[in-house]
Amino acid sequence: MGSGFQFFDIILLAMIAGFLILRLRRVLGRRDGHEGGYPDPFRPDPDAKREPADDADENVVRLPDRSGDAPQADAAPIGDGDSMAAALTRIKIADPSFDPDQFASGARVAFEMILNAFSGGDRKTLKGLLSPDVYANFEAAISKRERANEVLEDTLVGIRSAAIVDAGIDGRMASVTIKFISEQVNVLRDATGKVIEGDPNRVVDVTDYWTFARDIRSSDPNWTLVATESNN
Repeated sequence: MGSGFQFFDIILLAMIAGFLILRLRRVLGRRDGHEGGYPDPFRPDPDAKREPADDADENVVRLPDRSGDAPQADAAPIGDGDSMAAALTRIKIADPSFDPDQFASGARVAFEMILNAFSGGDRKTLKGLLSPDVYANFEAAISKRERANEVLEDTLVGIRSAAIVDAGIDGRMASVTIKFISEQVNVLRDATGKVIEGDPNRVVDVTDYWTFARDIRSSDPNWTLVATESNN
């Protein structure tokens, strides 16, 4: 009897362990070789709730580097509704996993990740999310701050809206432009902590146009930031 109960306990524990392993795999997923050490914010999540973009008025338009000294990439033109809808359809046909609403939600995550990485000098994160040209611009601005012993405090208070305003396919490259309207606190301090730009007690409205792109024929599903635009 005692050995029989022990055998039953072993079987029960094995079943519980198998159940826990299945639950963990559902939550964490499987590695597919495209993680790159950082989460892909644009990967469609079937369990994620879609958040519609809110309408908002345009205000201040600026890039992450508030000094205005960093080189800036050219911005994509804003397209009309019909051409944008056609382009989004073409992207969807080429990449069935593409979903405009999910993409806009992922862009919000990427926006916050990139701003935080830029202000914190996190080159590793930036390199995985930016095109080589944009990364070179961001890296140059970070290096300039470091040489001057300056600290950038770029606090994202909230994103009021993130909406697709343009899209297109050029050859095998698909591109999507997002208009971000956010509330931020931007401060640049010198080595002593003195504020040399911005106001730590002022929340400003910021409007940015960021263009993301990917090779739709590539097995790599990641989108990268290829251009930024902001107008003061």
